[in-house]
Amino acid sequence: MFLRAVARPLMAKVKATTGIVGLDVVPNAREVLIGLYGKTLKEIQKVPEDEGYRKAVESFTRHRLKVCQEEEDWEDIEKRLGCGQVEELIEEAQDELKLISYMIEWDPWGVPDDYECEVIENDAPVPKHVPLHRPPPLPKEFHKTLEKLISQSEKDSIPAPSSSESPSKA
Repeated sequence: MFLRAVARPLMAKVKATTGIVGLDVVPNAREVLIGLYGKTLKEIQKVPEDEGYRKAVESFTRHRLKVCQEEEDWEDIEKRLGCGQVEELIEEAQDELKLISYMIEWDPWGVPDDYECEVIENDAPVPKHVPLHRPPPLPKEFHKTLEKLISQSEKDSIPAPSSSESPSKA
């Protein structure tokens, strides 16, 4: 009897499934997240302080860590963060840790101050396989429909009183 009274509320808090194919339920998700966020904050220290990437990662990781420390229940963590299920947050945190190591390896902020990029400008024709990023003209039907809608809305709308006219009292 006692075991049922104690175990039932505890069992109610465990998810049966995430509802996402290939994403298993993590029963101790809160502890896993706290550990991952701690590792993330430790690893991001290797990135220069003035880099935007470091500032962004530190900011959202500290916020998420704080929420995980304040909330005991996985449902409350999901509600407060509003970024998906805790299992998805675990995958995101693992991916962020991988990305931090890649960013440190790639060193995108390591461009010397005196580095000059050579810009080549010429009037050579652009090859056909290179997109020009110019959208094609809109079809004539679009313009006809737009004109009809504009004329119809002008007929249906009541003109607003101008600033010289006083509003009528009904």
